[in-house]
Amino acid sequence: MVDLMNTAQPDDDYESPALSAAAQYGVDFVRERLAGKKLLVLSGAGLSTDSGIPDYRGEGRVARHPMTFDSFMGSRDAQVRYWARSFVGWSRIALAKPNPGHFAIAQGESLGLVSRIITQNVDGLHQAAGARKVIELHGSLARVRCMKCGLSMSRIDMDALLTQLNPTISKSDSFEFSPDGDAEVSVAENFQVPDCPKCGGVLKPDVVFFGENVPTERVNDCFAALDDADALLVVGSSLAVNSGMRFAKHAARTDKPIVIVNLGPTKADELALAKIEANSSLVLERLLID
Repeated sequence: MVDLMNTAQPDDDYESPALSAAAQYGVDFVRERLAGKKLLVLSGAGLSTDSGIPDYRGEGRVARHPMTFDSFMGSRDAQVRYWARSFVGWSRIALAKPNPGHFAIAQGESLGLVSRIITQNVDGLHQAAGARKVIELHGSLARVRCMKCGLSMSRIDMDALLTQLNPTISKSDSFEFSPDGDAEVSVAENFQVPDCPKCGGVLKPDVVFFGENVPTERVNDCFAALDDADALLVVGSSLAVNSGMRFAKHAARTDKPIVIVNLGPTKADELALAKIEANSSLVLERLLID
C-alpha cells in the first residue's frame, strides 16, 4: 500500500490549506492507476465534517455512544430522550450545506467517473450537491417511520408535531451534536413525543441505529453496485463497523483496487492500493475534477 499523509491542517473555509507534496503525489499516483476505471464511492462521516457535522470517531474526538436500536425500542424513556435531543440537534443537520468534497463526487458522477455512491451518512448532502446515484446505507434523517404500520412522514412534519406538543422548548445552536442530529442536551421535564397518527405506534427516524440490521435488499444493491464498478474509493470512513467494512473486504476478494481518503487509520488500510491521509475536500477536487 502507498501511504501518503498531508501534514497541513485543513481550515474551516477549506480554501487556504494546500496538499502536502506527499498527498499530491498520492493524488497523481491514484489518478494514473485508476484512469478509465469506474469508481464506486463509499463515504462516511468524515466527508461531512467540512459542512459542520461532526463524526463519531474522527481524529482527536472522544468516542461517543449513540442510541442503540434495542434501547430505543425497549423503553419509552429512551424514545423521549432521543426525540428531545434530536428536536434540538436536527435543525443543525437540516441547515448544513454540501462542501467541495460532496460537489466533487457529484461532478465525478456527472462525468461518468463515479458509477454509484454508497453513503454511511444520513445527512442527505450528496443529493444536495447534485448526486443522483446514491444508496443511503444507513437511511436518512429526512424521514420518520412508524415501527408498527410502516407509515412514512417527513422529518419536517415530525418537527412540526414536536413543536406543537412542546411549544416552550427552544432550539439553540450552541450545543454539541452528532452526525445523527442527537444534541448534547439534558432532556426537558415532561417533553412530549407523538405516536403514529395512523396506528399509535412508535415513531423512529428512518435510519439504521447501532445494533439494527441494514435491510437485506439494500445490502444486496450495494454489492451489485460494487460488482459493477472497477474500483472502490473510500472517503471519510474508518470502516470501524462491518456495515461498511464488508464492502472493502468484497472489493479485495474480487481484486478491485481500493483507495482510501481519510484522516486517521481505517480497518482496510492493509487492503488498500493507496491511502491518502488528508482533508477529503482538498483531495477529491484534485482526484475527480482537476
